[in-house]
Amino acid sequence: MEFMLSKNRKIKLALGFSDISLIPGESTVDPNDVDVSWQLGEQRFELPILAAAMDGVVDVNIARMFGEWGGLGVLNLEGIYTRYDDYQAILDRIVAADNEEATKIFQEVYREPVKPELIAKRIREIQAGGVKAAGSLTPAGMIKYGQVAEDSGIDILVLQSTVTSMRHRSKSGNVLDIGELINRVKVPLMVGNVSGYEITYSLMEAGADAIFVGVGPGQACTTRGVTGVGVPQITATADCAAARDDFYVQTGKYVAIITDGGMRKGGEICKALATGADAIMTGSIFAGCPESPATPYHWGMATPDPNLPRGTRVKSDVHVPLKQVLFGPSQVTDGTQNLVGAIKSSMGLCGAQTIREFHNTDIAFSFSFMTEGKALQIGQQVGMGSKK
Repeated sequence: MEFMLSKNRKIKLALGFSDISLIPGESTVDPNDVDVSWQLGEQRFELPILAAAMDGVVDVNIARMFGEWGGLGVLNLEGIYTRYDDYQAILDRIVAADNEEATKIFQEVYREPVKPELIAKRIREIQAGGVKAAGSLTPAGMIKYGQVAEDSGIDILVLQSTVTSMRHRSKSGNVLDIGELINRVKVPLMVGNVSGYEITYSLMEAGADAIFVGVGPGQACTTRGVTGVGVPQITATADCAAARDDFYVQTGKYVAIITDGGMRKGGEICKALATGADAIMTGSIFAGCPESPATPYHWGMATPDPNLPRGTRVKSDVHVPLKQVLFGPSQVTDGTQNLVGAIKSSMGLCGAQTIREFHNTDIAFSFSFMTEGKALQIGQQVGMGSKK
């Protein structure tokens, strides 16, 4: 929906998670009978939650755990794990730093070059756990290390940047053609991040197998504050899902939409899926788990940028085992634990047996959804009134 900003300029209405609610279905489904799996091409994943390629969240161990549960933990192939063989010493230094020191330390430790032999080593270590290895590279990193990753047997590649466009122009004379990069890759390729219909459709035409949606919504990301750029996730997800649906009608190829960032509670994840996502990606909610490599901290991939850091080190307030966050049992009432249980319950209430059926859920625009009838919870800061 658009409005007039001025005589000659329009402004678009964009909605976030707190602006909508899901309308219950005319019929319901037993949560035990719903199917939360999703597809990446011919590959099926039982867990519709991906762990983000953040150095403070995903290491070899976390990637293995997600794989064992039918999901994906994406390793940052340009991160600390491929720059240092003894990466734990670096992580310990980051965790021990105070807030003033942290950004300087990031900029220092990420100056160490990426080592191709460590890319190969980490891929082997993940696969040694009997799971698929997924790794993330920036466009520049894909040019340098994409072939190394493929030659090392990686199962899935992620081409990820703050904002993905089809072509990037520079006065240096260099033109980065994302379509050309996509065509080079021979393994399933997930591409992002985007927030609109046109770029999503173009990336699908270029051959992407999945699209990440989200510019700046992450807990540790400061892109929106630093640059003013981004689109709230409900509108962004819906626009990108519309491109997927149109592309499927035209070509018969179904390309997964993955909402990336901005979600910490089950209700927010459910809203992303109902709006059109096939799966979601998050990192911050896992950072405080004891299994996480830099617990309780995490930071965004753009945090160590030497010129314009667009992220910060953030401390997680969730301190329970990873399995409990994903599958329960929940010990809290604020929606931050048993995320899969929340998805199944929401799908059941909306009468959806699969995630693709969940996409047909009716949605309401509501300012009062999270506060109506919750005066006592808000006053006592419990349940839905919690400030976590």
